[in-house]
Amino acid sequence: MSEYSITTVYPSDRRMKEKVVSLLQQEGIRLDGNLDYTCAVVDDDDQVIATGSCFKNTLRCMAVSHEHQGEGLMNTVVSHLIEMQYQRGNVHLYLYTKCNSAKFFADLGFREIVRIEDELVFMENSKTGFQDYLDRLKKEYREGSSVAAIVMNANPFTLGHRYLVEQAALENDVVHLFAVSEDASLIPYSVRKRLIAEGIADLKNVFIHDSGPYIISNATFPSYFQRDEESVIRGHALLDLTIFTHIAAVLGITVRYVGEEPRSLVTGIYNEIMKKELPANGIRCVVVPRKEKDGEAISASTVRKAIQDNDIELFKELVPETTYRYFASEEAAQIVSRIRAESNVVHY
Repeated sequence: MSEYSITTVYPSDRRMKEKVVSLLQQEGIRLDGNLDYTCAVVDDDDQVIATGSCFKNTLRCMAVSHEHQGEGLMNTVVSHLIEMQYQRGNVHLYLYTKCNSAKFFADLGFREIVRIEDELVFMENSKTGFQDYLDRLKKEYREGSSVAAIVMNANPFTLGHRYLVEQAALENDVVHLFAVSEDASLIPYSVRKRLIAEGIADLKNVFIHDSGPYIISNATFPSYFQRDEESVIRGHALLDLTIFTHIAAVLGITVRYVGEEPRSLVTGIYNEIMKKELPANGIRCVVVPRKEKDGEAISASTVRKAIQDNDIELFKELVPETTYRYFASEEAAQIVSRIRAESNVVHY
């Protein structure tokens, strides 16, 4: 019987990385764009016969060569990844998998959060993680005849974001604003949340919540086992909306507000799916036309470009005073430097 060993695949090891990519492709999986650790099971001929990766507190890109399935190699990979995560201090773990693989991971202690039939399953290694999150939200329930929700990244908070929140606040008794708390943006979550709070401080019927690990950004949604870009967008949208319907149920939300998206292909497709799927679950979807400046929609991308170009006058015209004040302060110097060093700050 062959001897197998498991090894770390370092980013600088191009030869080993090529073998990992080859195995993934052989098994119908693409290398995910967001990975911070990869391991490989290698046979005595130095061939990669199984692999798995991590990104933050998620497990990703796990595959076993079809020639070696049934040998318990996936258990070896998952056990190794879990041990690595524990060493990092990550105890609560998540993964996304094909529907036909969910039972295998369930046998390893992962529980389904939500399932999108024929698309994917989102799982965690906690028995009550998602329910605990819903129970915490339930304590934030606010009475109202019309209760709305907004989900935003706000990277950073602009007059466009402010306008969207204003519209929802004017038209509803209660607005629950979910700030995407995943740190995958140029501007850290702690800053984004602070700027949202300062920018809407006068809107007393708006309540801010952390999205937690259950509402994730397009930037880090795993795409490795989906066919093409549109499938990835659709999978993310359906996952988000399925989770959102559970959130809506505990908070009494009956309408979700989204900004019109004339330029972003990703958000445009996402909005179209939302307009179809939300009403099917008893939730209205209100698409608010984007606030404009000189005929152009105000976007976070435009604001980041103004920061990058040191165009202070344009920047001041696109953001609330609270956002401008923060970025003009010494406190923001490191973030400004990071934005200016970025090759592309306009996201489509």
